[in-house]
Amino acid sequence: MAATLILTRQDNLIELWRFPFDIQIDGTSVGSIDRDKSIETPVAPGQHTLRLRHGRYSSLPHPFDAADGDTISFRCHGADLWPRFVASLVKPDLAIALKHE
Repeated sequence: MAATLILTRQDNLIELWRFPFDIQIDGTSVGSIDRDKSIETPVAPGQHTLRLRHGRYSSLPHPFDAADGDTISFRCHGADLWPRFVASLVKPDLAIALKHE
C-alpha cells in the first residue's frame, strides 16, 4: 500500500514567481503545480526527497519518510518578498519556499 503526498501551493502575500513548479521526488518529475492548486500523488514507503523546480530556480531539498497508508503534506509558494526574490537571482534554491506540515 502506498503513502500519499499532498502538495498545496498557496501564496501568503504577493507571489513574485508565478510559473508552474515541477515536482520532483528523488530527482524524478512526478507532475507540476500551479498557483492556488493542490495535488495528490502516491509515493512508495521509505525515505524520499521532495524538491520543486522551474528552470534554474528551485526549493531546497526536503527529505521525508513515508509509511504504508501515511499522508504527508507540504505547502509551497514562490518568492513573495523582494529581498528573497532578489536573493534567488544569485542563489536559485531560495526561489521557492517549501514547508512540511
